[in-house]
Amino acid sequence: MNARRVLRGTPASEGVAIGPAYLYRPEKPPMPRYITEDPEAEVQRFQEVVREAREQLRAIHAKVLQETGDKETAAIFEAHQMFLDDPMLVDSAVERIRAQHINAEAALADTIEEVAAMFDALEDEYLRARGADLRDVGERILRILAGIGGASLADLLEPSIVVARDLTPSDTAQMDRSRVLGFCTAMGGPTSHTAILARQLGIPAVVGLGEAVMELPAGELLAVDGSAGLVWVGPDEAGRQEFAARHVGWAAEQKRRQESAQGLTYTADGRRVEVVANIGDVRSAAEAVRWGAEGVGLLRTEFLYLERESMPDEEEQYQAYRQIAEALGDRPLVIRTLDIGGDKQVPYLPIGQELNPFLGWRAVRLCLGMPELFKAQIRAILRASAGYRVFMMFPMIAAVEELRAAKAMVEEAKAELRARGLEVPDVPVGIMVEVPAAVVGSDILAREAAFFSIGTNDLIQYSMAIDRTNERVSYLYDPLHPVILRQIHQVIQAGHAAGRWVGMCGEMAGMPEAIPILLGLGLDEFSMNASAIPEAKALIRRIHEEPARQLARRALECETAGEVRELVRAFLANL
Repeated sequence: MNARRVLRGTPASEGVAIGPAYLYRPEKPPMPRYITEDPEAEVQRFQEVVREAREQLRAIHAKVLQETGDKETAAIFEAHQMFLDDPMLVDSAVERIRAQHINAEAALADTIEEVAAMFDALEDEYLRARGADLRDVGERILRILAGIGGASLADLLEPSIVVARDLTPSDTAQMDRSRVLGFCTAMGGPTSHTAILARQLGIPAVVGLGEAVMELPAGELLAVDGSAGLVWVGPDEAGRQEFAARHVGWAAEQKRRQESAQGLTYTADGRRVEVVANIGDVRSAAEAVRWGAEGVGLLRTEFLYLERESMPDEEEQYQAYRQIAEALGDRPLVIRTLDIGGDKQVPYLPIGQELNPFLGWRAVRLCLGMPELFKAQIRAILRASAGYRVFMMFPMIAAVEELRAAKAMVEEAKAELRARGLEVPDVPVGIMVEVPAAVVGSDILAREAAFFSIGTNDLIQYSMAIDRTNERVSYLYDPLHPVILRQIHQVIQAGHAAGRWVGMCGEMAGMPEAIPILLGLGLDEFSMNASAIPEAKALIRRIHEEPARQLARRALECETAGEVRELVRAFLANL
């Protein structure tokens, strides 16, 4: 391609795009430095702003989870929230205010640079990238202290290639996807959180282009190849036509992948399995169908409760669930009841501060403690299910007593609807298996639950006693660890023995290296991010049952996740 200039960077997110450059230069917040006569008042001011920053990050976390349907991607903002709970940042800044009698902005800026420099000095590229995340969190606090809002990529007026020195995860998460054709940055690497988000959002991206990219004039025509890590500046007419054709080809390939994923899924020797999607709102239901979803294995209902000041009523919930059911037609829809608490807080519910909210009053525990809230949601689900294949699923069930109590609430809700003169459909009620106690007691729970859906994200976290956003222990978070595989096997066996189908709605369900083992273990339903469906279906259709069962048996005998991966690599190489 002929162009005035070619910039070389690092591939961050595949795909091609061509369009005018939009130079994103957000205003830096002021960082005044002065002596304060009242350090305690300054500490209080700082702590109030930190609380506001935490609420902003919770809202962004909810937005990303809703748009991408990916807990791992949304966990980026859980990690950002953790910076605000880390003594290295907040407590150190408070100590500086008190000891040096300096203002909050100065104390925070000094602390950020000191801690970020520690990350910058590390050899591991992934850990070095966390320094950028820390600075992102710090800049958010500084903006609130200054009383100014941040520049937003939601303000784009036309489809453009975003050019920036760097894009923070906050920038990327809040950009208007309909107007962002691609982006390229002077800084960053393929393991940065921004690159991860770009890949999840399907935005072509090149990072690490150097300062030369910031010298480009606004409106300059750019052609971006996110797979090769190249940016052509000012391509000539022939180059424009060539790249436009490549873009058409790339879009056609995306469409071909979607079309190839349509239809039901069978293994190579004819065993039927369901490949469905995890979704977080009404809009993503139609998108999931385009990607080939045979239904929805997990509807996260929190989208109706987050980022608002009051609780949604029964009618609002009914309308939303009904729209999703209509978008799916005759496809199954598994609706998970409210999973608030832990990392998802709302201002209008009296959850309160807990020392360890992930092990506290959350999910079904909270719902059982607030029966009117719970029954309003159950009534909405029951009403929306009329004429559609709707299933109801309770999160975080640990004991059969909880399941029985939740089912009793369903019966109460049914009676209330009948008292209104409404017909009540028979909706199957199942549970998420995401607590080790539910694995151990899966034979007991299978007598009460109509189905199981294994939530591996939390199951792994609780089984290995780790916080998956803590980089010091993240090496223990491995879906292919034999301990995890044995728990999955136990749940599937218990479910099948009771005549129940067993699905999985954790990230593991869409992992190509996990799919052959899960098939061999007998998993009936694979629920994943919609964009992962074409690859998952193509893989399942190539696998024969007996070799998969042999692979699973050998994997269960392994001692480490590394041994399991070696088995899977050999299996996939021979397909």
